[in-house]
This record gives sequence, structure tokens and C-alpha cells, in this order.
Amino acid sequence: MTDRKFIIPASMRELSERTGYVPAVLVGKTLYCAGQVGRTSELEVITDPEQQFIACWRNLELVLNEAGCSFDDVVEMTTYHVDMAKHMDTFRRVKDKLFPRGRSAWTCVGVTNLAHPGLLVEIKCVACPPW
Repeated sequence: MTDRKFIIPASMRELSERTGYVPAVLVGKTLYCAGQVGRTSELEVITDPEQQFIACWRNLELVLNEAGCSFDDVVEMTTYHVDMAKHMDTFRRVKDKLFPRGRSAWTCVGVTNLAHPGLLVEIKCVACPPW
């Protein structure tokens, strides 16, 4: 069996224990990050789209940092969007402020729903730690 290290930031431990959710798994020198969404630390969905997108990126950054990575180490990213046409301009504007442009492969997928009502985007990625 391949050695795996589960990456669970302190602020996500309660969710992990309750649901069995693992925010990321490190296998060798590859980090697989589960989809992150824009919720508060109390797991409340943020209703303002721009603030939800910012929180989503910050949650992803938290998971990456827990594994010793940063956005610069992301090599592949998939984003899942509810009502993509309506929110893509705002999402791109937030992304371009927080995430390095042109540094990873990126696939956008339009979806009908995400795990909880009100969520507009989910971001998952693969990163290669710098060490």
C-alpha cells in the first residue's frame, strides 16, 4: 500500500471527525487537495459571491499551507461552478488577485449543484511540494 499522509488543518478537524472528510492527502511528493468551498469557520455558506470566492481560495490556501505548500506549487486545478455565466467575471477577478496566473493547468466545469445550497464554486487541486 502506498504511504499516505492525511492533511487536516486544525480548523477543519471537527468537520473531518464528523464526516470522514479529508481536506488533502499527500502521496509521495504529490498533494491531492479535496474540493474547497466558501464557508465560514462555523461552516456557514457565505452569501455574497465575491466574499464566498475569497473564502474558497483562503480555505484552499489553508490546506496547501498545512502541507508545506503554497499556490505556487499547484500544478493542476479544477473548479466547479454553479451558474458559471453569472459569476465567472467576479470569480476570475478574485482568482487573479489571489492565485498566480498561468502557473497551473485549469479546468472549469459548470454544475447544477454543490454539496450545500448556496455554494457557487468548489476548487480542487493537485500540488507538488517544493521539498
